[in-house]
Amino acid sequence: MMRRTRVYVGLDLAAGMILSLPPHTVKHLVQVLRLRTRDALILFNDEGRDYPAVILCANRHRIEVRLGEPGPPEPPLPLHVHLALGISKGERMDFALQKAVELGVAEMTPLFTGRGMVRLDGDRLDKRLEHWQGVVIAACEQSGRRLLPRLHPAETLGSWLTKGHHCPLLLDPSAALPLTSLPSPGPALTFLIGPEGGLEPAERESAYRAYFTGVRLGPRILRTETAPLVALAVAQSQWGDLRC
Repeated sequence: MMRRTRVYVGLDLAAGMILSLPPHTVKHLVQVLRLRTRDALILFNDEGRDYPAVILCANRHRIEVRLGEPGPPEPPLPLHVHLALGISKGERMDFALQKAVELGVAEMTPLFTGRGMVRLDGDRLDKRLEHWQGVVIAACEQSGRRLLPRLHPAETLGSWLTKGHHCPLLLDPSAALPLTSLPSPGPALTFLIGPEGGLEPAERESAYRAYFTGVRLGPRILRTETAPLVALAVAQSQWGDLRC
């Protein structure tokens, strides 16, 4: 059975509605996915439900659909994970964000750190954040998530550390505690992970002064795009929705 196409739309949705899709969505569905009149798809809008839809008419400039009855709401996350990740170059950051969404992260914050190789501000930063939001949306479309994880604006590590974080954990390969040895964090936890080359010693000390607990994932040093995936997989299998 072919998997039905899922599409995010930032519009109000209701059963029985006839809806014209946004131009950028039309281009992708018609020119890339080759959908045509009478094809079926699924729409969602970050309210937590999937809406089955049938295409009434489709051409290069317009797609009109009729919505059916929505499916069940997305169940609440048993573990609310906030991932704070040092900004890394290009595809590494995209990969980490994409896979974090697939693994059930609830919030993500890109961080400017001392060893970060990426320097962004103004329009370049706005465009990068828009690109990352697109990565998040595409990962939700693929993975079946009906609620978008929250992507926070990028900020410096120093300013982010001043905010309160539930069960704050720093991934530190030199830490004595393995992540698997921790007791249940309760309903939420926070992971702080550095960029390529890791956090500077002073940055790690700042995190520890902000009451972060250092944890390690094993005997190997993982790349910045690999570490969050392993951390999320371990946390979800121990305390989250991978236990089901």
